[in-house]
Amino acid sequence: MTKTAFKIDVNKTPEEQVLKTHNRWHPDIPIVQMFKPGDTFRVECYDWTGGQIGNNNSANDVRDVNLLRVHYLSGPFGVEGAEPGDLLVVDILDIGALPNSEWGFNGIFAKENGGGFLTEHFPAASKSCWDISGIYATSRHVPRVRYPGMVHPGLIGCLPDHKLLAEANRREAALIATNPNRIPPLAAPPTADYALMGQMSDTAAASAAKEAWRTVPPREHGGNCDIKNLSRGSQVYFPVYVKGAGLSMGDIHWSQGDGEITFCGAIEMAGWIDIGVGLIKSGVAKYGITNPIFKPSPIEPHFSEYLIFEGISVDEHTGEQYYLDAHVAYRRACLNAIEYLKKFGYSGEQAYMILGTAPVEGRISGIVDIPNVCATLAIPTGIFDFDIRPNASGPTRHVSDVDVARSG
Repeated sequence: MTKTAFKIDVNKTPEEQVLKTHNRWHPDIPIVQMFKPGDTFRVECYDWTGGQIGNNNSANDVRDVNLLRVHYLSGPFGVEGAEPGDLLVVDILDIGALPNSEWGFNGIFAKENGGGFLTEHFPAASKSCWDISGIYATSRHVPRVRYPGMVHPGLIGCLPDHKLLAEANRREAALIATNPNRIPPLAAPPTADYALMGQMSDTAAASAAKEAWRTVPPREHGGNCDIKNLSRGSQVYFPVYVKGAGLSMGDIHWSQGDGEITFCGAIEMAGWIDIGVGLIKSGVAKYGITNPIFKPSPIEPHFSEYLIFEGISVDEHTGEQYYLDAHVAYRRACLNAIEYLKKFGYSGEQAYMILGTAPVEGRISGIVDIPNVCATLAIPTGIFDFDIRPNASGPTRHVSDVDVARSG
């Protein structure tokens, strides 16, 4: 049986654990345990909010989530012989929900507290809860869909070094300065408030937290990339920045669509990951690596039919023409899909959550045809228990009298 290197108790807060999680990235966070290349081990993880969200019918908890506390990461773990410039090879051997915690949640965040990809269209907090049974998840809040699990860590990466830490802080501060009062903000700058720094002493933690990265965005070291294909059997190659590498992970998702568009955008859950580690010495230079690369999982849900929605680089409110703007184009593809699903009785929030939680496929289909990017969103038709394809008689309302949990 695989040895558990990091255990959690979901009945206690992360702050109450003896073995502390961390919710910041910093080079000086102490390594929890060392492993040799070729070793395997199990890691238990909180959901990304550390238990702030309940399995209930109110979205007040989503509305009130303290984003300064997230994400709660297990680790960091060291690999003997790992040095800056190496590639850390990480095999995701297996992954699942913690026993007695076989449920997850999805949330649309309030605009003033993080928002989301479509926050101008869905500015208020709402939530759906999902029950996990075997390989499938269903929701009392989003009826008539069922997804097989493509379970993956939304967040996994290695500790940065001081040089990369400072550079990312510089460039993100410069971005924030262009519009410092924007809601939602342009970036998440360092703050010592609610920082958890793993096994650091209180004195060292208080100092380091002032410059430590928040875990919100992905960066060169990996981090919060939210790649749904990093599931069972995938292999990831991370650039090493500090001695020992310092691998951490968390933010486990049962299922997610490309883009994790609702921000709290997958079926979020507490869970466990079985990990194998290896090294490629001087691999960063050998392969010209800047950001991590990965081999996707060979075990994916099999869908034979999709309905694909297009979007182009034209603003939906003003009709303004953008130049090859993939963000606008993907937003339009998502909005087109939401309007379509509403014809079958789903609310806008339910349709939005389907796109965030189902294994939808997002693509940049054309990036060179000025002035419009063509982005596409492919929805597997098999996730519904009714036919969503267009036909001559028009759509039939299949969903009624059930909606997502709302804040109030």
